[in-house]
This record gives sequence, C-alpha cells and structure tokens, in this order.
Amino acid sequence: MPRHSLTAALVFLLTTTTVSAAPSEEQLAAESREAVKAFMQRLKSTLQSAMRSGGPVKAIEACNLAAPGIAQEVSEQQGYRVGRTSLKLRNPDNAPDAWEKAVLERFEQQHAAGTPAKKLEHYEIVTQGDRRVFRYMKAIPTAEVCTRCHGTDIAPEIKARLEALYPHDQATGFRPGDIRGAFTIERPL
Repeated sequence: MPRHSLTAALVFLLTTTTVSAAPSEEQLAAESREAVKAFMQRLKSTLQSAMRSGGPVKAIEACNLAAPGIAQEVSEQQGYRVGRTSLKLRNPDNAPDAWEKAVLERFEQQHAAGTPAKKLEHYEIVTQGDRRVFRYMKAIPTAEVCTRCHGTDIAPEIKARLEALYPHDQATGFRPGDIRGAFTIERPL
C-alpha cells in the first residue's frame, strides 16, 4: 500500500473510531445539577411534611435527623459526595473546607454586587493530593418560609428547640433572598 494511502487510512481510523472520553466539565456540571435537584426535592418534601404535621419545631427535628441521611442516600445513588455547607453553620458537621469557603465568599461578593442567590453556581476540576476532583457548588437562597427558623425574629419555642439541638448555632439573621449556604458536590475523576 502506498505511504499516502496508509496515512489516509490511519487518519480515517483515528477520526472515526469512538474513544470513550472523560465527561466534560459541562457534562459533570449538568449531572451535578441533577444530583442537587434530587437532594433538594427530597429535603424539601421532608421539611414540608414535618411542617404540616407539627410546625417549625417538628421541621427542625426532621432536618436534624433526616438531612444527613438524605445526603448520604443521594451520595450513594450518585457515586460521589453530595452535601450542604454554609458560612453561618447550624450543624458543625457541614463546615466548609477551604475550597468551599472560598466559593461561598465569592458567592457573597457576587450577591452583594446584585446577582440573585438562585443564579449562583461554581464548578471546576481541582487537584487534591495526587487525584483530580470535580467540585461543584450551587447557592441556596433563603425563602420566606426559611426565616421562621433562620431569620431575625424567631419565635421562643423555635429558638429553644434550636438551642437544644444546635448549641453553637450561627445560622440565623437571614432575610428572604439571602444566601443561606450552598449544595456542594465532590466527585473524584
């Protein structure tokens, strides 16, 4: 076979052979959005059910007991870590790592400059030790209903339950539209 024909055949094979490529950052972000959506829907449903059956005090208890389990279940279903974090923590188990803290601080700056909390997200591939990891965060906007337990004017019975469950609670003083925290995803590549 002439040399130019061999080269043409190799170029054809290389350009038409499907190689299993790693997903793009945008594909990973789309999958992360779906995981966040699943987590958020399950948590919201749990909290709404608790509110209907016992009001905000019951919702606080449901959040205390159910949220970690929901995060664990969604993480297992997705195959990577899914959780929540904040600069003003209620549950110290949700403390941000350095990367998450930097993103949350950037979200606060963007929000102060006029970007609505519901539009804030960030993702990138980072190196942790000797491995590459996809990191994703989506801001959690404070809704009106959230202010009953996270706002500035919290009823005494709610405040008492919060103090009993979360003695070092920092997650109050929020107004509707504020950034309550963020959903966070860590996915090894």
